[in-house]
Amino acid sequence: MTLDAIKAAIEQLPEADQQQLLTWLDEREQLAWDAEMQRDFAPGGQGSSLIDKVKADIRGGKFKRIDQRSS
Repeated sequence: MTLDAIKAAIEQLPEADQQQLLTWLDEREQLAWDAEMQRDFAPGGQGSSLIDKVKADIRGGKFKRIDQRSS
């Protein structure tokens, strides 16, 4: 099945079914995003060095807890 055929089939769906499809696609996208974030910020992932830097900054006293900040 081609993408054009899929698009044509979607256009023939009732609006409620189109909405269900949109919800399903959005859920798939969210799951894919979550999986990407888990991979990126796991040890050795692309974002792990950022996590290490933030942790080092926290240990170095560069951050204060929100409840310790003055207004």
